[in-house]
Amino acid sequence: MGRLSGVYEDATTGVWRVDKFFRGQRLQGRYGSYKEAESWLLARMAEIDARGSMIRSTMTFSQAAARYLIEQERLGKVSLGTEVTLLEPVEAAIGHLALDQVHDGTLQRFVDKRLLAGRSHKTINLALSVVRHILNLAARRWRQDLGDGRTAPLLSQAPLLTMLPTLGYQREPRPISWEEQRRLLPALPVHLANMALFMLNTGVRSNVIVNLRWQWELRVKLDDEMVSVFEVPRHYVKGRKSLRYVVCNSVARNILDSVRGQHDEFVFVWRRERVKNFEQAPAMPYRPVQMMNNTAWDNARTAARLGDLHVHDLRHTVGMRLREAGVADSTIADVLWHTRPGMTAHYSVAQVRELRQALELIHDDSGRVNASLRMLSHEARQSEQLQSAENVETNARAKKSPFKSLQQKRRA
Repeated sequence: MGRLSGVYEDATTGVWRVDKFFRGQRLQGRYGSYKEAESWLLARMAEIDARGSMIRSTMTFSQAAARYLIEQERLGKVSLGTEVTLLEPVEAAIGHLALDQVHDGTLQRFVDKRLLAGRSHKTINLALSVVRHILNLAARRWRQDLGDGRTAPLLSQAPLLTMLPTLGYQREPRPISWEEQRRLLPALPVHLANMALFMLNTGVRSNVIVNLRWQWELRVKLDDEMVSVFEVPRHYVKGRKSLRYVVCNSVARNILDSVRGQHDEFVFVWRRERVKNFEQAPAMPYRPVQMMNNTAWDNARTAARLGDLHVHDLRHTVGMRLREAGVADSTIADVLWHTRPGMTAHYSVAQVRELRQALELIHDDSGRVNASLRMLSHEARQSEQLQSAENVETNARAKKSPFKSLQQKRRA
């Protein structure tokens, strides 16, 4: 049998030490032998287990989720809106349960409903990861008052949650063609169309576009022309390793000019026009956009016949178009903020010029094919399905044709 975790020998002194977190408590001690250390640790763990079995938190998962979101809001978490969206169906399924009742068995209802709704394994796993984090906080950080100065974890032990397999279940990237772009953008609300077109001309992630601030804008003079460059703090960059820059081509610059002045802080905002008594009421003030992947996006992609197109597919489209235009891989990596050896956090004016020139190559179709092999395969399958559907419809009409029925009667 192996040694108990948390018990080890100090290589310098030869003393056996105990240092272990158990049920939210840190257990420490020094002993002359491994046997003494093991016996002490096992006794303390049994004592905590016995005491914990008599202490049960009355906090529900819904209350724990609310506490978690409040804490994250205070910390200014960028992905807070996404986590709220992920937690909503979880709360609908298990929000009423006490924390110690949350486990794989009770979460199965949530998983089954999301799978039935067509959600990917990755999306479901993201929600389960937030649930796991909340349970870990309840077991290791959050405390409940027992009176007499004593406290205990809200949860005696966080259960292990089983994630869905992702290998073989991951959705393939789905770049769009220029024709599909021309169908999608008019179907979107104006503010969302501006954001989508901005992504298609900069390659920046949607969370950056949603949080883009005017105070981040820098005006760089290139060849007697002022170019807009946004310096994005690392807090809003995936991985948060360093700040990054968004270089705007002519299309992105025109979008900025069209929305400039709508809001003092955020670049991309929206408002709902209100109509009362058949007269146009004063417009509501502009508000920041919470996320691009919303009901309006779903409605637009359906109207444009683009299936399950994701907002992130627009970034894949930028990468494909840059490659098709002959742009170097290193420049594509800089545009998409992909980490590579030798990449610097701060761009020189020459680098800004290089990135802008690359992005100018994809501001319109320029007669290019702009289709990956996967896109061509997808279009071929769609064409086959359409042809098959037309054949079925033609055969059905033929069966119902009065002329055919008359012929059959004459033959009889």
